[in-house]
Amino acid sequence: MPNNPLVLGPVFIPLFFAVLTLGVARFTSHTNLIQRYVALLGSSIGMICSLIILWQNWDIAQANDGRLAVQVYRLGGWQPPYGIILTADFLSSIFAAMSSMVVTAGILYAVRCKDRCVIYPAFMPLFLCMGGALIGCFYTGDIFTLFVFLELMVLSSVVLVAISDNKLGLEAAIKYLMISATGTLFLLIGIAALYATFSTLNFADIARLLQTGERPLLAQAAAVMLVAVFMVKSAVFPFHFWQPDFHTTAPTPVHAVLSSVVVKVGVYGLLRVVTLLFTEEAELINQMLIILGIIGIFFGSLGALRTYDAKRMLAYSTFGQIGFILLGIGWGNPIALIGAIVYAVNHAFIKSAMLMLVGVVSSRNTMKTAKIKYITGAGKPFALVGILYFLGGMALAGVPPLNGFISKLALIQGGISAQSWIPLALSVGAGMITLLYVTRTYVLIFQQIPDENSAPLKEKGMGDSAFAPFLLVSMCVLLGIFASPLVDIATLAVAQMSDPLIYIRAVLGGV
Repeated sequence: MPNNPLVLGPVFIPLFFAVLTLGVARFTSHTNLIQRYVALLGSSIGMICSLIILWQNWDIAQANDGRLAVQVYRLGGWQPPYGIILTADFLSSIFAAMSSMVVTAGILYAVRCKDRCVIYPAFMPLFLCMGGALIGCFYTGDIFTLFVFLELMVLSSVVLVAISDNKLGLEAAIKYLMISATGTLFLLIGIAALYATFSTLNFADIARLLQTGERPLLAQAAAVMLVAVFMVKSAVFPFHFWQPDFHTTAPTPVHAVLSSVVVKVGVYGLLRVVTLLFTEEAELINQMLIILGIIGIFFGSLGALRTYDAKRMLAYSTFGQIGFILLGIGWGNPIALIGAIVYAVNHAFIKSAMLMLVGVVSSRNTMKTAKIKYITGAGKPFALVGILYFLGGMALAGVPPLNGFISKLALIQGGISAQSWIPLALSVGAGMITLLYVTRTYVLIFQQIPDENSAPLKEKGMGDSAFAPFLLVSMCVLLGIFASPLVDIATLAVAQMSDPLIYIRAVLGGV
């Protein structure tokens, strides 16, 4: 659908409300509470827009076999490849809807969050900027606008971590800023190489030119740069070392977004590289992703098993979960790609919920820490939080009938279809480690009796701070019992991705 204004909503409504919340902080006496609810309103409107776009694509696909299910908006009315275009095909609209739901849940959690940094006037505007820029990364149709949205997202998240209650937040923010600068350098070199080669930065136009099979000198160098930057954004080995410190020291609502959906920008970028842009080089890239995926699964799972902090455990877990997604991309067949998309969506809901639940417990002890030795038994008074954490942990481990089981089942089917027996066996074996570390933390925090090291609780009531993770865990249960809609949408996304001309014609015209 050409020039659908709804495509603007998930990106620019949060950015508009970011400015509005600054005004609230300046001109109202009850600054903080009003500011949080205004931010929640803005994020909710953006989320509704993203869900409507996904539903419109679904509705169009039912009537047109998916070929026309691409929403676009040409800013300023410029005809591509000139100007800026926002494009929402099935892949981008799935990732945008997933991310907007998690960001909204993060703001909902922040409404009753116990972290002191949430009361800072800049917190909510920065959170909204991070959310709007994140959706912009998925919707943008040209690589330079991707650079702009990435930088806005990075700068917002860096400041949010730097103002964290954790005294190590500033150090972690500086560390990430440095590694992000490396990623930015990779991206700028890739942009320069693409523009020098093709005289365009529009994804569809670049894909059209690459479809000819010609590979000018700098084209493959650009592919290397793009793959590198997307691995940095997803914290894929060997670009992983910044992630545990940066994510662990972040405020809980920020950590819930960083570890669940912000890392998916790299996953989305890799999917675009191998299915839209560099399709001839995809086989080589996929082989590399399989190797890195296996490394990530074992490194993340073993790191999570041995770490000393519940939030850090979930940060390491993200390594492993991204590794599973990389395997799906690397296997490259339709079933595996469906599994990778389903896994990305389900992981977002699971991981954000579990991080919020750990935040509920850790914020109610006198030390405000998530170190396991200090919160041993701290979750025992919070029965509902314990039940939700157990369900989230079982979903993360892939226990039926929760959504994590659907994710892992789809990936296993993709591995069987690819006849990649050794990586498949290794991934299944390593997946058992997930069950070990989530069970360990559940027993220590929610079942064991507090010992002499446990920090005293300053609050025994959880209030309504568990409402946001309750909604997310409910999504995990629903997406496990009623998995067909998500699988069907992912199937349509893979069908679109299998024919790059659908995207190219939707953007450049000729559909």
